[in-house]
This record gives sequence, structure tokens and C-alpha cells, in this order.
Amino acid sequence: MHRAQELVDAPSRVAPAPGADTSRERPGRAVWPLVTAVSLLVLVAGVVAVTGAAGWLTQPAVKAWQTVCVAIVVQALPFLLLGTALSGAINAFVPARVFSRVLPKRPALAVPVAGAAGVVLPGCECASVPVAGSLIRRGVPPAAALAFLLSAPAVNPIVLASTAVAFPGAPEMVAARLLASMATAVIMGWLWLRLGREEWLRLPAHRTGHRPGHSRWEEFRLGFQHDFLHAGGFLVLGAMAAATFNVAVPRSVLDTFSGSPWLSVLFLAGLAIVLAVCSEADAFVAASLTGFSPTARLAFMVVGPMVDLKLIALQSGTFGRAFAVRFSTATAVVAVACSALVGWWLL
Repeated sequence: MHRAQELVDAPSRVAPAPGADTSRERPGRAVWPLVTAVSLLVLVAGVVAVTGAAGWLTQPAVKAWQTVCVAIVVQALPFLLLGTALSGAINAFVPARVFSRVLPKRPALAVPVAGAAGVVLPGCECASVPVAGSLIRRGVPPAAALAFLLSAPAVNPIVLASTAVAFPGAPEMVAARLLASMATAVIMGWLWLRLGREEWLRLPAHRTGHRPGHSRWEEFRLGFQHDFLHAGGFLVLGAMAAATFNVAVPRSVLDTFSGSPWLSVLFLAGLAIVLAVCSEADAFVAASLTGFSPTARLAFMVVGPMVDLKLIALQSGTFGRAFAVRFSTATAVVAVACSALVGWWLL
């Protein structure tokens, strides 16, 4: 009798029901990536202050690292704000039935439709990750949401316009980027539909759409706050890694690979991953690499918006490390193959 009364008086000991909103129970989970990034910076500043090595901060390499890291964060931050705001708006204001009406019932057909939808949403990879996560939480098939995640930063009007400006008089480069990027997004969606496993994809369970009796604006605010703090920390960590590579690799290494047609494609694809240039600006970087073939520069522009260090960090924080490793590796392989085939055909 006493044991039964204890259970009645202590409901907090009962495990939450499956699918219940548990975000309020552990509010710090969304903040830990940002805390980690800030802690690293504070730790470095503390070491410098204790050891009296302030002059080390004035070294050209350190200044270059600071510049690249800050540039990546500042460049991506507006689009991260756009993505997290859009994610919160989708969750709070868009009924789940809208997605079931817009997308075809068959997932195999929903994938190319979702990939084509990326054409109409200006944004970069930082914006597409939280949006894709929100779409999956609202019932969109993961394969379709992932196709949108890849296509949105690669084929939207701003990216295509910047490519046309960076490569004046070369419309074939714009067409090649559009075709190779769209093909990669659709193929990856179909591959996930065929080979993906549900246990690889971890999603935050903090919300499942509008709840009756709750303010939609309050739900929007809480969702935006959660996604921005969560993704912002991983953005900073990815920018720090990209800046480290940018400073550590000498310029002479670029010249070593530019002479080989195949090695140049692989090298610029790898360079795109570590430089983490925003998709709205990567065409100008590719255009400056005049020693490389057009196909290699195409691979730089196709791989970068789909697989880079900050995107891998964002995916890891949003969908889980197991997903990020598998999906990023497969995407890089498919993107390089599509770039090589389209480049051989059009360029």
C-alpha cells in the first residue's frame, strides 16, 4: 500500500510517453555546441594571458586564421538566421497536411519534386539543415527532405546568378552547375530511400508542430531559439576547422595538383570541403582558380554547398554523427561523379 502511494505521489519518476515533448526537461542540450565553441576561444585567450604570449596573436598566420574564421561565420550567419526562422515558421504556422498535399504520395516521386523546390529558396547550407529537420518532423519523407537539403543551397537563383557573374560569357558553366547539383540531390534522395536506415537519422524531439491552446508566436520563438543556438555552435566549430586548414596548407600545394585532370577534380572537391565557402560566394573563388580545368572548378562549386566542414558539423548536431558521416561521404562521391560526367559533356 505504501509503495503504491509513493508511485502516485511521485509522477516525475514515470518515463515520458513515446513522442512526448521533452525539450523543457533538458533545455541545455540546444546550447552545448555554442558553449563548447565559446569555451575553446576562452581557453585559448586564457592560455595566452597566463603565459604572456600576447605577441603570438599578432603573427600573420594567426591574423589570417582569425580573418578566415570570422569571415566564414559572418558570411553564413544571415543565412543561418533565415533557415532557423523558416524552420520555426514551418513548425508553428504551416499545417502538416500542406506537405502531404504538395508532395506526391510515392516517395520516389517526392524526391525530385523536393529537389526542384530548392530552386525557389535563396539560402546556403546553413539555412537548409534546420529547414530539412523541420520538414522531417512535420511528416515529409526523409528522402525528399534530404534532397531539398542538398539542392536548396546549390541551385537557387542567387547562386546561379553569382555563377553567371563569376563566369561571364560562359552560360555552359551555369547550366553545368545546375544539372550536376540537381542530379546529385535527386540521386542522394533515391539512395537514402533505398539504403537509408531510420536508426541513422536522429532528430530532436522538442516539437511536433502546433499544439492546441498554445500561442503560435511563442512556439515560433522557442523553435527559432532552439535551432539557432544548436546550429550556431556547430557553425563556429566548423568555421574554426576550415580556417585552420586554410592557413596551414601552403599555396604551392595547389600548383602541384593542377596539372592532372583527374587529381585536379579530386583536389578541388576536397578543397571545397575544407574551405567551407558559402554557396553564394564560391563561384568567385572557383573563377579565381584559373590554373585548374573547368571540370575541376565545377566540382568545387558542386561539392562545396553539399559537403563542407561546417555543414558536416551542422548535420552532426541536427541529425546525429552516424548520419553525418555516412551521408556526407556518399554525397561527396556522388557529387564528384556527377561533376565529372556533366563537365565532360558540357565543358
